[in-house]
Amino acid sequence: MRTTLLLALAATLAVPVSAQQGARDPDIRAAGGGTMPAGWSARLDRATSSLDDVKFERMGAGLHVTTGPAVILWREADLARGGFHTEATFTQTKAPTHPEAYGLFVAGKDLQGEGQAYTYFLIRGDGKFLVKQRTGATTANVTQGWTDHAAVVKQGADGKATNKLEILVGNGKVTFSVNGKEVHSMSAGAGTMAGIVGLRINHNLDVHIDGFGVHAM
Repeated sequence: MRTTLLLALAATLAVPVSAQQGARDPDIRAAGGGTMPAGWSARLDRATSSLDDVKFERMGAGLHVTTGPAVILWREADLARGGFHTEATFTQTKAPTHPEAYGLFVAGKDLQGEGQAYTYFLIRGDGKFLVKQRTGATTANVTQGWTDHAAVVKQGADGKATNKLEILVGNGKVTFSVNGKEVHSMSAGAGTMAGIVGLRINHNLDVHIDGFGVHAM
């Protein structure tokens, strides 16, 4: 009986602790969200989230994303086959409550389906980078977790940081670079990196993107 009571008490106490942990950094709804620039599509990490909480718009010659929930963004026209080079310059315009990631993805397949798959290259305001892969609901690190690198510009006292990310695919190799400096490379079999190229912005971020493009080689 005593064991049963202790287990019940532990379960009762666990609920508010878990709720408090989730409540510390909830998705913050982006005012004016819910629309996409022409030709763009989006997918949120969680089916329970809403695109109404993501604002994505053209701004000047670039793009501007304000999240709520984490999201991937892409155009069907940005389909890469064979060798290619993709690049974009990301400016984090304000500091999130803790380091949050943004960057590029490649090899996108079935992006609206249960079998979604892509490889993504992210940086954070604390000067770290990560390469990761998603297959369906599962993700796995390619690099050894979040890694410091001098090439990644850290956010300043005002929360701002600007970094250019590039992914080069060719000759059986994938190279990931930040501000013109290689931070990681790996081998890739023929066709393994083929697919949609796009953007990934994690939650509660305000990011401006310039010069996004995909170029065949």
